[in-house]
Amino acid sequence: MSLTTEREHPARRSGIHSLWRFRAYLRPHRGVMVLMLVTALAGVGISLSIPLVTAALIDGPIADGEAWAIVPLGLLALALGVLEAGLIFLRRWFQANAVLGIETALRDDLYARLQELTMEFHTRWPSGQLLSRATVDLSAIRRFFGFGLLFLVINTVQLAVTIGLMIHLHLPLGILVAGFALPIIVLTRRFQREYSLISRRVQEEQGDLATAIEEGAVGIRVIKAFGRRRHVYDSFDDKARKLYGSSVDKVRLSARFWTFLEVIPNLGLVLVLLFGALAVGRGELTAGALVAFITLLLQLIWPVAALGFILAMAQEAMTAGDRLGEIFDSVPDIVGGDVELERPRGRLRFEGVGFRFPDSAEEVLHDVHLDVVPGETVAVVGATGSGKTALTALVPRLYDVTSGRVTIDGVDVRELTLANLRAIVATAFEEPTLFSMSARENLTLGSPDATDEEIRSAVEIAQAAFVYDLPWGLDTRIGEQGLSLSGGQRQRLALARAVLARPKILVLDDTLSALDVHTEALVEEALRRVLRDATGIVVAHRASTVLLADKVALLQDGTISHVGTHHELLRDVPVYRELLGQDAEDLDVEEVLQ
Repeated sequence: MSLTTEREHPARRSGIHSLWRFRAYLRPHRGVMVLMLVTALAGVGISLSIPLVTAALIDGPIADGEAWAIVPLGLLALALGVLEAGLIFLRRWFQANAVLGIETALRDDLYARLQELTMEFHTRWPSGQLLSRATVDLSAIRRFFGFGLLFLVINTVQLAVTIGLMIHLHLPLGILVAGFALPIIVLTRRFQREYSLISRRVQEEQGDLATAIEEGAVGIRVIKAFGRRRHVYDSFDDKARKLYGSSVDKVRLSARFWTFLEVIPNLGLVLVLLFGALAVGRGELTAGALVAFITLLLQLIWPVAALGFILAMAQEAMTAGDRLGEIFDSVPDIVGGDVELERPRGRLRFEGVGFRFPDSAEEVLHDVHLDVVPGETVAVVGATGSGKTALTALVPRLYDVTSGRVTIDGVDVRELTLANLRAIVATAFEEPTLFSMSARENLTLGSPDATDEEIRSAVEIAQAAFVYDLPWGLDTRIGEQGLSLSGGQRQRLALARAVLARPKILVLDDTLSALDVHTEALVEEALRRVLRDATGIVVAHRASTVLLADKVALLQDGTISHVGTHHELLRDVPVYRELLGQDAEDLDVEEVLQ
């Protein structure tokens, strides 16, 4: 499935449906949400009753000079205030647990979805954009579900009930206050449209900035080595200034709207004081009723002013929901089958395999035929860009063939469950990926139940005994991307991880390229023992690595042109000799040709 973003399709807009789709995350907390709503509405009811008690106090005991009756009504008002405070405490207590639970569940599902999506998806999406969705966007949804949604309901109810009470107290003044709703509604609709666009732009630029920060941190050695600190900083600064400009535009838009919402209630207050005083003078309204009316109007200032904040929060949440939807709506191109090989032998066959990368018309591989029997190792040799890595990526289904098929023990790999396939196949890459966790956790990533003896054996095979000399041995955290280790150490650790998985098929994608000649020889000697019990695919650029294999497959122009032993190809295929270059001379080609 081809993913789209706002930049590719500007016509796409977030809306209430972007949040409505996440309603399932509210269901486990619906009991708590109901309690939140009940306590909040009860608090609103109490806060609205206090002005009515005040009116009764002014028009009754105070107007009649009955001092003894003031105390009961005063205590009633005090009790109502204490009860309202208690309800607010309960509502916030319920709220904290519910919203954090919603955010946690949503983040878990988002991360699980990212793990399901294919390499094609992750190749096209900058990591910073994914990071911003997992942090900034999730926080926006949490804030709205936990605060905005609740107060949108509460404030709407409070506005309706308060205006109803005002109309009941004095019809003309009530209609005057209700009339201020029309300009608010008109401006609110315009604000929502404009804020939706600018909110999306800000959130996209936050993702771009996160990508720049991550790349700057991960690539710090390269940046320093080439003296490009200023260049990288300028690039970051451009993105930061762009985000700053968009954020300022967003704040200006919000400020204009919120200022308008602040002015309207205060203008209404002035007019109510004027016409209310005239009504009291004419005897149409009591002094107590006017005080109650003004108190109710003052209580409207917060709901009206908060309307701008809540609508802004809602727009950000809808935009966030739209951005998260881009991930949840992405359908994995690679889905496992339902077959499991209980006792895999590891026979690997490429049968007329063709492959091209998504969104590319050019084939990287075509008509590839190769048969590797259990216990046999094949070295894949070819010029740079010939498709060696693509070929090896088809075995564990990091990508899928576009024609032909890859089989294990006669079963198409697309029919196997992904868990079963990736338990059969282990891969060590030229650029090893290590995680910010302990050396032990990195080693046992593919075999979490491995014993200490099995770990030690894999470490010895990969000549990675340096892990025992780290400050805390295997429990030493090796840092993000393993940057605290040398390139050769990272490759050996990744190789040990692949060996420890005890696969039936072991794929080595130029895994020994960063090793010195002496270490490489030791690793190769140990690997020969491992490869005797597994089917091996080795991408090689050196003659010494080729010697690990029982036979060699030469990859030319996207297909396998020759298959034979190392010595046969040296003797009969000039292109093969040229690819190995000096390595071929080191192996005394002349002796081989005689």
